[in-house]
Amino acid sequence: MRSHRLGPALLGLALLCAGCSGEKPAERPEGVKVEFSVSPSPPAVGPAKATVKLTDKEGQPLKGASLKLEGNMNHAGMKPVFADAKETEPGRYEATLDFSMGGDWFVLITGRLADGRPLKEKVDVPGVKSK
Repeated sequence: MRSHRLGPALLGLALLCAGCSGEKPAERPEGVKVEFSVSPSPPAVGPAKATVKLTDKEGQPLKGASLKLEGNMNHAGMKPVFADAKETEPGRYEATLDFSMGGDWFVLITGRLADGRPLKEKVDVPGVKSK
């Protein structure tokens, strides 16, 4: 009788542990600093200028990266928004993100540095205002 109850309990525990794995951490190369900003600030529904600044550990700009931005709401069911970031000056990359709804968003920054190292960073964009 005891083993009859143990099976479902172990299965439930295994499923619970699988769901607790959490998000994959950022994959930022060592010594790389990522700064993200959005304008207007605070952002509102509609187009916003997203700026990513990449610097090395000495604060020197990292030029020649290839970056993509993906904006998502914190809750399920909304279509993500995408943009390619263009380098506007050494180490400074800009893109336009079109926030489609008010609420809390996050932006995934992915790409490659000029030397081929991959970059992945998640940045929260809370409180996008409804118009």
